Amino acid sequence: MKLKKPQFWDYKKPNFIAYFLWPISITLQLLNSLKKTTISKKKFNNIKTIGIGNIYIGGTGKTSLSLKVFEILKKKELKTCFIKKDYINQKDEQEILEKKGKLFKSNKRIIALQNAIKEKYEVAIFDDGLQDQTINYDLSFMCFNNLNWIGNGLTIPSGPLRENLKNIKNYSDIFINGNLENLENIKNEILKINSNANIYVGRYTPQNLDKLNIKESYLVFSGIGNHKTFLSMLRINNFNIIKDIEFPDHYNYSKNDIDKIITISKDLNCKILTTEKDFIRLKNYMTDEIQFISSKLEILNEEKFL
Repeated sequence: MKLKKPQFWDYKKPNFIAYFLWPISITLQLLNSLKKTTISKKKFNNIKTIGIGNIYIGGTGKTSLSLKVFEILKKKELKTCFIKKDYINQKDEQEILEKKGKLFKSNKRIIALQNAIKEKYEVAIFDDGLQDQTINYDLSFMCFNNLNWIGNGLTIPSGPLRENLKNIKNYSDIFINGNLENLENIKNEILKINSNANIYVGRYTPQNLDKLNIKESYLVFSGIGNHKTFLSMLRINNFNIIKDIEFPDHYNYSKNDIDKIITISKDLNCKILTTEKDFIRLKNYMTDEIQFISSKLEILNEEKFL
């Protein structure tokens, strides 16, 4: 979804705008509940399915975890593929997945899965789709970001949640992804709702530091689900950030946007740095003046996860 989240979504408590929109949120949740009662999820016996998703919309590490799970299964020599709903504004994520393995995409996930079955794949990893009512996953992993957590705790449009937080009682495996901030508070909140939850911690680690000079000053920009987490990873790795610019998630950059960023960087006498996802979206304006940093999700308690 291409949007810049309203600031009030991430307030610690709902404000008057959130409460004003609350009747719409309630109506949408009721409609979703009715939809669940009329559609039966299908289980597939000739392929194993892994659903990786969230209830906080955007920036929770779904794609990063999908790549990590793919890496684990590849080492076990299982024929594994990715499944993704074909959103036109998510070509960046699609390209990142395609660099690692086979991606099946369709406007309906179940069609993409059927195509994977035809090609005799053993495991399908769904990047997003926990709320899909057509597929009964063999394994489901819910992701949260350790900075945003649940925002103001309300559902869309009053807040950033796709479904009520109480629904995490329906998920046995939960990931907290980011840079290790606020972990114990989040773990305690999860366990209050689901005392049997298996909680895993994912940490982002940069992969191409050898190509960057951290002694330089940087202007950092991104159009991803969680700009703050990107900044946190850079600061932990001692980058000197003198300015940062945040764009909406999956933002389509114009030449004017890039020209402005370059002008600002020259005025500040600094280098420009962005994410790998954003760099992919800059293909039409490729310039040697912009560098990117790639990252990888490491699972701290990976043995428990395995």
